[in-house]
Amino acid sequence: MTTPARPSSSKQRGKFRPAPPQPDPTRDVAFDILCGVVEHRRMLENSLSRSAAAHQAEARDRAAAHRLAAATLRHMGTLRTVLEPFLKKEPPEPVRVALMMGCAQLLFLETPPHAAVGTTVSLLRRRKLAPFAGLANAVLRRVATSGTELLEGLDQPRLDVPAWLWSSWSGLGKGVPRAIALGISHEAPLDITLRPGAQIPEGGVLLPNGSIRLPAGTRVTELPGYEEGAFWVQDAAATLPARLLNVQANEQVADLCAAPGGKTAQLAITGATVTAVENNPARLLRLKENMARLGLDNVRAFQADAATWRPDAPLDAILLDAPCSATGTARRHPDVLWVKRPRDLTNLTAMQDKLLAAAKDMLKPGGRLVYAVCSLQQEEGPDRARAAQAMGLVPMPFTPEELAFLPEALTPEGWLRTHPGLWPEQGGMDGFFAARFTRTA
Repeated sequence: MTTPARPSSSKQRGKFRPAPPQPDPTRDVAFDILCGVVEHRRMLENSLSRSAAAHQAEARDRAAAHRLAAATLRHMGTLRTVLEPFLKKEPPEPVRVALMMGCAQLLFLETPPHAAVGTTVSLLRRRKLAPFAGLANAVLRRVATSGTELLEGLDQPRLDVPAWLWSSWSGLGKGVPRAIALGISHEAPLDITLRPGAQIPEGGVLLPNGSIRLPAGTRVTELPGYEEGAFWVQDAAATLPARLLNVQANEQVADLCAAPGGKTAQLAITGATVTAVENNPARLLRLKENMARLGLDNVRAFQADAATWRPDAPLDAILLDAPCSATGTARRHPDVLWVKRPRDLTNLTAMQDKLLAAAKDMLKPGGRLVYAVCSLQQEEGPDRARAAQAMGLVPMPFTPEELAFLPEALTPEGWLRTHPGLWPEQGGMDGFFAARFTRTA
């Protein structure tokens, strides 16, 4: 049998080159998200919107990519530590991102080893990082062989929280930073708030505050009653600021910085007349869509800067859920841990003070204000409550009776403080701070 001659020209040799790696929308989108967060300090959703791969991917692939990226971010400190002994020198950051994605699949997402390794190698080749494909293959095979033994002896909660945040949370109490870290180490369940009279969806669990909790990964748009406006998505902790404002029917109320509208809906179902103020046009559109789905026609929504907007007449009550670092939402948004920096607090607290001063001027004498932030930071919570008092707002402490279902969230000052370490057996909750004030004559 004659042996075929080897190709002698580059054109002929090209015929035998391996086919290019096949597209993998899930890994491509997750890679774009993670590079945006790690390299450019962009929030996950912002990185997702910038991903060309995401715009071409189907909804299920985007959802899977979001889950993979979130798992990588949730365990990023541990993943870096696990990979370190296998790397003789620092790889480029995109390569490290790909390695962490592969490692997360092996150690935390139960992806079969051949799939985790193969898809990472293919990803590097697609992204013009082919010289590092061999490194990825070797490193991830060693990780797959060792498995979860690599996690033994690691203080994962401590590794997965940046040092500055861990230190700042120590002021919340002994053991609280670790409780928070444990609370954000797993995917958060889905919480919804029912309209009065609506039925609890199958599989839902009634929480002490009245929220309904469903398993992580539940697709809210597929739940019975969604299209009919029977409920809206809202973390259990996020329901508390509006609840503690104690709005009554026929009161004139404003929800400042209102989108996406969960708290607006809470205020509206009391029968009050609610003005929702939101400066971001895209978020305002989302709020209006939510109010339309819920059929709440007693809400007026305006695009305006809440620091300069003024109502037609003084208000009975105001909810100010101010823009903040959002470190309390790390259960759902683990990118917060790696995007935010201590210096970000300077601009945020200045904005919060402007909003507090503006809200004070909107209140009628005897009117009520609840200031809230989804932050765990002292500067944005207690420090701003004291700043509000210095402006002349008078404290209206929350009472033990009002928080009888969650007494551990009531501070000695009469403020509300929740964090992801609370309700561990039930799946935790987001971190919120809230304080209530009144304006005297």
